[in-house]
Amino acid sequence: MIDDLPYRQVGEINRGGPNASGMVCVADHASNFVPDDIPLGINPERLETHIAVDIGVAGIAGRMARQHNVPAHLAEVSRLVVDLHREEDHPNVVPTESDGILIPGNIGADVEARLERFHRPYHAALEKWLDEAAPELIISLHSFTPKLESDPSQDRPWEVALLYNEDDRAARQAIRLFSELGLNVGDNEPYSGAELNATMNRHAEAKGRYYCAIEVRQDLISTRAEQSRWAAMIADVCGRVALTLD
Repeated sequence: MIDDLPYRQVGEINRGGPNASGMVCVADHASNFVPDDIPLGINPERLETHIAVDIGVAGIAGRMARQHNVPAHLAEVSRLVVDLHREEDHPNVVPTESDGILIPGNIGADVEARLERFHRPYHAALEKWLDEAAPELIISLHSFTPKLESDPSQDRPWEVALLYNEDDRAARQAIRLFSELGLNVGDNEPYSGAELNATMNRHAEAKGRYYCAIEVRQDLISTRAEQSRWAAMIADVCGRVALTLD
């Protein structure tokens, strides 16, 4: 994390005029960084798993910014420190458990201090960045684990999925286009955007901005080659979605 900022931005949002691609990318769970002064009390190996970070997302977002002219706003702190993709009053904004794993260091944590240090600066910067970018389409990028440790029998066959709450206009187009590529596409899977859509509720739906909240299955994006492939595919699909929007 640079200078204790809970975010970093990759790519230029304006090049002497509107952003050339018309799109931006937001990744709330792009980092597994935990500051030294916040002991979580978990096995360090857990920081390499989905409970701490959306595996593959930072690589995809970075490639989209550098290679496809889609600037990115990325989290620089682990979701186990504070979940930037939750409302401030959400009971799991500072999680004490994730996928059946206890996070003992968060029990009795000073939630207000975490919000003030990480959550509020992240969203204030994102709001300013989006106002400056005036994007035609926001890509909210996440990834999901093929299996939950707490529910290993749950089937998660989707390769990519679109989440949405009340506004599904862009999502519908993206579902169709990803399906035409022969992918198994989830529609509000493996969880519903009606329940988990905090960042896009705040920065897209509340502002009337079009967005695609995209979830990619983590086992498909663990290598640099896979991340490059998906960066190109997402940029292409979302570029075509943007062309269909008013």
